[in-house]
Amino acid sequence: MTDLKLSLAMGDYDRTRPILDGRVKIDGVDPICMLLSPEEMFFRAFRHAAFDISELSLSSYSISVARGEPNYIAVPVFLSRAFRHTSIYVRKDRGIDTPADLRGRRVGIAEYQLSANVWFRGILEEEYGVKPSEIEWVRGGMDTPGRPEKIKVVLPADVRLVDAPAGDTLNGMLERGEIDAFVGPRSPRCFDEGHPGIGRLFADTVAEAEAYFGRTGIFPIMHVLGLRRSLAESHPWLPGALLKAFSRAKAMAQEALADTSATKVTMPFVEDNLSRARALMGPDLWSYGFSNNLPVLDTFLKYHFEQGLSPRRVEAAELFHPATMEAYSL
Repeated sequence: MTDLKLSLAMGDYDRTRPILDGRVKIDGVDPICMLLSPEEMFFRAFRHAAFDISELSLSSYSISVARGEPNYIAVPVFLSRAFRHTSIYVRKDRGIDTPADLRGRRVGIAEYQLSANVWFRGILEEEYGVKPSEIEWVRGGMDTPGRPEKIKVVLPADVRLVDAPAGDTLNGMLERGEIDAFVGPRSPRCFDEGHPGIGRLFADTVAEAEAYFGRTGIFPIMHVLGLRRSLAESHPWLPGALLKAFSRAKAMAQEALADTSATKVTMPFVEDNLSRARALMGPDLWSYGFSNNLPVLDTFLKYHFEQGLSPRRVEAAELFHPATMEAYSL
């Protein structure tokens, strides 16, 4: 049997590299791998269904499922996860010292429906009592003017969302003090360049995230792996083959991370940070699979619906191919 030659768009991560370099094979597939940024990958996937297999924004994918128009079916491979307490940047001269101080402020966002922003707004309301309607959201490009939502969204009437002025960027507005804060998966350039007036809302983001995980057990999911639905229908073995291969690739990455005879990542204190994370989260820090991630998925889908992004409450099982929601055992 000739392997299927399929396009595969994904990020350049330690957990995907064994597939890129061929150490892990996808049964029955000869992948044409493309390493792309999330912005390019998601735009091309959701606007043009450009790839056979693609990393997908959990939020954009959930919108497509809720509307009944998904081009992809997901596999419970979560290529991006992150605690979003690191994602809020504020002007230091505005008296924003706690989450409650964001009420009545102007907060920049690249897109309202970004998964990172869904998580942040949900956590902001559930953990700190600040509703999305209590903030004015300013949408625009971070460094290039005029970024659109990759999927058109219709928001609740009480949500105040305005566009950044034509020709302006969120980075420039934050730097000049025309917005009070910024939320997003990428840090604004003015923060990276050490602007003295820009800082993170939480002084110790790690401690804040650890406390959140201790209360909730949630490690937020950002991205899933998607397969073109027509391919899943014509090759029902393919979703399971993807789950198997990507799970093996992640296991190899975790094995390499734990081998500190010669550190595999370009960063000191790997042993200490790994031990600290495992003490909090257990041995499988970055789990794939449906049932063990159901509480995280349910929480996200609850936020997604409450924020008006899903026209109906999506159930977690609707997101994934049935063949990937259970596994054999020996």
